[in-house]
Amino acid sequence: MDPTLLGTRLASAAIAPAVRKLFVRDGPGAGLVDRPVRLSALVSFRGEKRTLTETDVRKLAGQLIRKAAATPGERPFPPDEETPVTDALARRLLALGDLDMDDVQAVRLGRRALAEKLKGPAPDGLSADATLFLDTVTEWACVHILHFFTQRSTFVARTLVEQSRAQAELIAKVDELITRTPRPDARDAAFERRYLDHIADKHNRITIYGIDLRESTDRWPLEVAYLSLEATAAESRPVEGVHGVTDAPVTVQLPADAALGDHPRVLLRGDAGSGKTTLVQWLAVTAARDATRVPFVLPLRTLTRAAALPAPGGFLDAVGCPLTAPDGWAEQVLGTGRGLVMVDGIDEVPTGDRARTRDWLLDLTHAYPGNQWLVTSRPTAVRPTWLADRDFRELTLAPMTRSGVATFVHRWHTAAGAEPYEEQLRTALRGKRDLARMATNPLMCGLICALHRERRGFLPQSRKSLYDAALTMLLSRRDRERGMGAPDGIELGEEVQLELLQSLAYGLILSGRTEMDHDTALLLLERALPDIASAAAQGDAAAVFRHLLLRSGLLREPAPGVVHFVHRTFQDYLGARAAVADGHLDVLVSHAGDPQWEDVVRMSVAHARPRERESLLRKLLATDPGPRVSLLALACLDDATSLSSTVRAEVETRASALIPPRSAAESRALAEAGPLVLELLPGPEGLTDDEALGVVHTAHLVGTDAALPVLRRYRTHPSSSVRVQILNAWDNFDTDEYVDEILSGVFPRDIYFTAQSRTQGRALRRLGALPLVTIFGGYTAEELLTLVAPDTLERLHVLDNPQLTDLAPFASLRYLKDLGLSSCPALRDLAALAPLELTSLSLDTAAPGLENLTSLRTLHIGYQLEGRTLNESLPTHIPLESLNLRQRTIVNTGLRGLERWQTLKRLSFGFLGEGELAPDTLQDLAAHPSLEELSLHEWLLPSFANSPQLPGIQTLHLSGLRGTEDLSHLSRVFLNVRTVTVSPVFGLWLPADHCAGTFPDADVEVRQSFWNAPAKRGCPGP
Repeated sequence: MDPTLLGTRLASAAIAPAVRKLFVRDGPGAGLVDRPVRLSALVSFRGEKRTLTETDVRKLAGQLIRKAAATPGERPFPPDEETPVTDALARRLLALGDLDMDDVQAVRLGRRALAEKLKGPAPDGLSADATLFLDTVTEWACVHILHFFTQRSTFVARTLVEQSRAQAELIAKVDELITRTPRPDARDAAFERRYLDHIADKHNRITIYGIDLRESTDRWPLEVAYLSLEATAAESRPVEGVHGVTDAPVTVQLPADAALGDHPRVLLRGDAGSGKTTLVQWLAVTAARDATRVPFVLPLRTLTRAAALPAPGGFLDAVGCPLTAPDGWAEQVLGTGRGLVMVDGIDEVPTGDRARTRDWLLDLTHAYPGNQWLVTSRPTAVRPTWLADRDFRELTLAPMTRSGVATFVHRWHTAAGAEPYEEQLRTALRGKRDLARMATNPLMCGLICALHRERRGFLPQSRKSLYDAALTMLLSRRDRERGMGAPDGIELGEEVQLELLQSLAYGLILSGRTEMDHDTALLLLERALPDIASAAAQGDAAAVFRHLLLRSGLLREPAPGVVHFVHRTFQDYLGARAAVADGHLDVLVSHAGDPQWEDVVRMSVAHARPRERESLLRKLLATDPGPRVSLLALACLDDATSLSSTVRAEVETRASALIPPRSAAESRALAEAGPLVLELLPGPEGLTDDEALGVVHTAHLVGTDAALPVLRRYRTHPSSSVRVQILNAWDNFDTDEYVDEILSGVFPRDIYFTAQSRTQGRALRRLGALPLVTIFGGYTAEELLTLVAPDTLERLHVLDNPQLTDLAPFASLRYLKDLGLSSCPALRDLAALAPLELTSLSLDTAAPGLENLTSLRTLHIGYQLEGRTLNESLPTHIPLESLNLRQRTIVNTGLRGLERWQTLKRLSFGFLGEGELAPDTLQDLAAHPSLEELSLHEWLLPSFANSPQLPGIQTLHLSGLRGTEDLSHLSRVFLNVRTVTVSPVFGLWLPADHCAGTFPDADVEVRQSFWNAPAKRGCPGP
C-alpha cells in the first residue's frame, strides 16, 4: 500500500507552521554566520532560551495526528491507537535535538534517511496500519524540516539555491499526488484477500496417480507431492579468457519454480506429464499465500472455446471463478504491475486458433508490461521464436534426473503409507532399463509407484503394458476393491469402458482439441452405444456419460459443461486404440508429421496386430523421406512387440542415414527416438570432430545409463569440444558413478573441469591433477584449495561465490596464471595475489589492490569504473596487452586515458549496457598509438557509422551477427584491416562469403560450428 494514500493528506499549509515552531528564529546578526549550525542549537525545546517544552511538542504532534485522521475517507488506523501514535511521533520530533549533525548534513542526508534516524526502536503494540501511518507522517514532517533549513539565512548560498529548488519541487509534486490520487477502494482490498485465499485453497491439492486406491484419499496437499523440477535454456554467453571467441553455447539450468525470478516473461516447454500444470499450481499457491503477486491461472483449453479470448476484466468469469470482482479490479492489478499471469497449454489450442491466441498474448503484455507472465506448451507445438517479440525467455522442463526420481518415489511412498515397497522399487528403477526409461516425468513416476504397490512388486516392462495395467487399476480395480458396488445403478466392465472412452478420445484427436462440451461427448456416445449392448441396456448416453465422468477416474470436468481427460497421455493412448480398431491406418500416416499425433502413432504401433503394424510402418516410411518421420518409425520399434525382421531392417536402415549427426539440431532429432538410438551411434574411429561431437551430444541428451558406454568410448578424444560435452553431461548421472566410469579417463588438456555443486566439488580431487578448473558456489579460499591440486593448477575460475573474501590462501597456487572471479561480491584485497605471476585476471566486482598485480598482461573488467578516465580506476603502470571491457564498464569513463597503456595491442568490447559508443569514446579509440586488434559485438556496430578512421586495426573480430546488419561503413573505418573473423549469433548459420564484399582486401573467416550448423535432410533447425 502506498504510504501517501494511508491518511497523510496534510497539505503544506497545514504542516509547515507546526514544523516551524520546533525551531528558534534567526536572531540579530545571525546572517553573518558562515558555517553550518548544529541541530541541537536550532531546536526550540533545548537550551537556556527554550520557547517550547516537551509537553508543547507533544501537543504539536497531537494536532498533526488529528488533522490527518480527520481527512475524508477510511480512517488510517483504529481510534484507540491515537494516543500511542501521538506519543511515538512526539518522541521522534524530540529526537531532532539528539542528532549529531548540522543543518547542511541533514539536508544532504535527505528526507528518508533523516526519518530513519528519528525513528528509534519500533513502538510496542501498534498495529501494522498505525505503524505505517506513523512512519509516513514522520517522513512527511522531515520534508518540511529540510525545507525549513534551506530557507534559513545562515544556510550556504549555493546549497540554498540547489536544495530549496529541489525540496520545493518535491513538496509540490507530493501535494499534487496526494490531491490527485484516490484512496484504494476498501472493497478492492477485501476482495483481493478473498481471492488470494480462494486461489491458495483451490490449487493446493493435486492428484498423484495411484494414491487414490484402497483407503487413501484421491487428493493430496501440493507441498507433499510437488517436486521442484529443473528447467534448461540454450543461450550464448561470453567466454572468459579465450582470445577471439566472444560467445559460446551453454545450457543454463535453474529450478523451474524460480524461472520468473530471473526474467519476468517465460515460455516454458515440457513434454506430456512433465509437470507444467503442477508447476503453475505451485506458483499460484506460493504467490497467493505470500501475497507477493496476484495470480491468474488461465487454462487455454477452456479460454479458446469462447468466440473471443477474455480481457483482464473477464479472466475470472472465463475460468469459472465463483467470486465476483469489483469493477476494474483486474485491470487495476495488472496496471500496477502486481499480476502473475499463467497461461497454461498452448499445445492444447487448435492450430487454427494459435495465431489469435498469440495476438491476444502480445496485446496483453504490451498493455500491461510490468507483470510476470508464464506460458506453457509442449516442446514442438510452436516455433522457438513464437513469443520472442515480447522478450519471452524460453525454458524447457528437463526430464527428471535419477535423484529427482528417487525424491519423488520417496515422497510418494511416504504420502501413500507404502514405505515397505520403496527400496524395492528404487532397486528396480536402477537395474531395469525399460522401467527407468519410463520414469522421466511425474505422471509416469506416479503410475509406476502405484502399480508397484498394487502388484506387490511386480511391474510391466513395456509402455503399453504399463498403460494397460494403469487403466485396469483405474477402471476396474479401484471401485471393486473399495466395495463401492454400483452406486449409480450402472456397472460397466473394463473393456466396455475402454470402448466408450476411446470413442471420446479419438473424437478429440480428430478435432485437434483436448476438451469438448457435454453435447459433443453425448453425441459421440450415442453413436457408440448401439454397438455395445451391455452398456446400452443400462442407460442412455447421458447416464453412461455421467457414470464415466464420475467413476472412471479418466475424465474431468474443469468447468461446467466441459469435459477432458485427466491427462493428454490417456487421450492419445485410447485414441490410438480406436484408430487401430477402426482400421484408420491411412489417417495415422497422414498425420505422422504433426507433433500432436506423435504419441498417437507410436501407441497405434503398439496396439496393432503384426500385419497391421508392418503395414503402418511401411506406409510411414513411404509417405515422407524426412528425418522426423524416419525417427518416429525408429521410435515405434520400441513399442513393436512383434515385427518382421525385414520391416525392422528397413526402418533401421532409413534411420542410419541420419547417423552420425553433424549438428546440434540433428542430435536433438535423434535423441527424440530415445535410448534405442544409442545402439546405432558409431565411432569414434572414422568420424570428424563435428560428427564425434554429435554422437556425444546425442548420448548426453538421451541421458540414461545406457548412454554411459557411448560416452566412455570418447573419453580420450583429441577434440576439446567433444571432451567438454562429456563434462557437460555430468549433471545427468550419479556424480560418483560418472566420475568413476567416465571422467576419470577424460584427457584433461585444454578443457575446464567444472563443479556446479558441492558434491561435484568434492569429486574434483578424485580426478587427480587438473590444470583448468571452474567452481560454482559459496566457498572460502581455504575450502577452494581443498578441491584442487595446487601444484598443477594453471587456470581457476570461481563463480557465484558470496563467501570468498580473503584471497591470501591463493598465494600457494604458484603455477596459477589465469584467475577469474565472477559474482564474488565480498572480495577484500587483490594485493594478496601479488606473489603470484598472474598474466590474466577477470573481475566483475571492484576490489582494491589491483595496482599490485604487475605481471598482468590480460585484464577483463565487468564492473562500472569510477571517475572520468580509465586511469583513475585502472593502474597505468601494468603493461597490459589485452583489455576486455564489459557490463557498463565505461559508462562514466569512456575510453579517456586509454593512451596511457602504450603496450596495449588488443581491445574487446562486451555488453556495455548503453547500446552504442559515444563519439568522444571513438575519438579516444582512434588516438591510441599501438592498438592492432579489436573485438566488437553486433550491438556496437552502429556506433561506427560516423567513427573516425582506425588505420592501426589489422585484425577485427565481429560477433553476434544475424546477417541483416549494415556493415558497409566498416570498410571506411577499418581501412587497413587484414584479418576479419565473423561469429554468428548462437543458433544461426551464415554463408561462408558473408562480409567478403565489405572487406575485399582482408581474409574473412565465418566461424560456423556444430551448434549453429543447419540440419540436414529436413531435421528441425536449432
